[in-house]
Amino acid sequence: MTGMAAHTHDHIDWAERIPALRRADELHAATHAGIAAGLVDRVGPQPVIVDVGSGAGGMSAAFAVELAHRGGGTLVLVDAVPELLEVAEATASAAIERANAKHPGRVDLESPAAGTQREPSAAQQQVELEQAQAELAGSAVAATVGRAHPGPEAVSNAAFAGHVSIESIRADVASVDLAQLLQPADLVWAASMVHHLPDQQAGIAGLVTALKPGGTLALAEGSPPTYCLPWDLGIGEPGLERRLLAARDHSFGEMRAGMPGSVRMPYGWYTALRKAGLEQVGSFSRLVDLPAPPSEVVRNYVIEHIAWLASDADELVTQEDRDVLRRLLDPADPEYLGNREDIYVLGTQTVHFGSRR
Repeated sequence: MTGMAAHTHDHIDWAERIPALRRADELHAATHAGIAAGLVDRVGPQPVIVDVGSGAGGMSAAFAVELAHRGGGTLVLVDAVPELLEVAEATASAAIERANAKHPGRVDLESPAAGTQREPSAAQQQVELEQAQAELAGSAVAATVGRAHPGPEAVSNAAFAGHVSIESIRADVASVDLAQLLQPADLVWAASMVHHLPDQQAGIAGLVTALKPGGTLALAEGSPPTYCLPWDLGIGEPGLERRLLAARDHSFGEMRAGMPGSVRMPYGWYTALRKAGLEQVGSFSRLVDLPAPPSEVVRNYVIEHIAWLASDADELVTQEDRDVLRRLLDPADPEYLGNREDIYVLGTQTVHFGSRR
């Protein structure tokens, strides 16, 4: 692992959020698998794929499994937080071991460039979710900081067995171009990471430097909000979730404004990729539709998601809303969200991509 001083610009304790990140990865396992398949369709054999801001490794695992299915390649994980790198590496390595053991068949998915993808039904997506969760089930156990990490030797053995080489680089991509740290890549992936950099346009330009000519940069950014709750919960003023989302937007603006060296990007992701010199710029979205009644995975995700929104909105909502939130998040209260059968997850994951000249 290449070492640099750990540094984040948003003042978020990402190591503390690892359990939440892992549960979100579990919920989005099927979506991650579909996105990985579509993006790897754009690259040649034995590619180098870089996952920048790899988080808890949900997308890292999806890329690792896809590479194993296609005969191998190199997966490079980049993050500024060492605890996240440890978890992501363990998750990806464990996923490869299961892929090698099971040799599952692969269903070809349309390339995001095709533009006419057909979204799976809710029932189909639930099946995909359960299959992806089964594929990655052991990863969540292995990916616990300070416990059950397979270690460098086991990681190397797993990578060799699956013909997938896994490398980890600890780096702050706002401070150094990726091209200085790794070999030219066929695909650079960055999910919900660029908007945490002080200068988003400069951050994109730095990511582009890591691409081979013809390589693809893909950013998961700008997705619409995810909805989980009925509009009228039966207590408090209706529309609580909408107010929480509005408060989150306000907090996000304050976070951006409070970053040292923050630079506004007053245009969308399409323009940002074009300004970075990329061609064949486009985007696609994957629907996340997990309707009521909720599975335990959905139930736990919704409770944690609303708790996260509430923690960000405390000073921006009314006292009545704060009282309602305390009741919704208290397992001993009759209004506890975990007792409801009408919660759900409905959202999208939007990916913007372009190719280097």
